[in-house]
Amino acid sequence: MSTRHDLDLNAFEAILKAEKAKIEKNIALIKVELSSIGMDGELDEILDMAEIEIENSTDHMLLEKLEMELDEINAALNRIALGNYGICEKTNQPIPIERLKVNPTARTIVGE
Repeated sequence: MSTRHDLDLNAFEAILKAEKAKIEKNIALIKVELSSIGMDGELDEILDMAEIEIENSTDHMLLEKLEMELDEINAALNRIALGNYGICEKTNQPIPIERLKVNPTARTIVGE
C-alpha cells in the first residue's frame, strides 16, 4: 500500500518529535543521576547502600524503558519519512486513525 492521504502526517510528526524531545531529556537526567550515585560522600551504612542499589536498579529499568520508547518513536518517524506510516506491518492495511491518535508509534492493527 502507498502513502496514506487521509492522515495529517505533519501533525503526527509534530506529536512524535515533541514526545521524542521529552524522552531524550528524561534519558539525559537519568544518566546524570546514575553517574552521580555514590559521589555524595562516604557510604558507611548498609541501609544507605541498599537504598542506593534500589534507586540504581529502578533508574536502569526506567532508562531501558525510555530507550525502547525512543526507538519506537524513531521507527515511526522513519516510517513517515519513507511514506509508509499508518500501514500495518502484518496486513499492509491502514491502521485506524483512532489507534494512531492513541498510539502514534503503532505498527499494526489491533488484533493482528
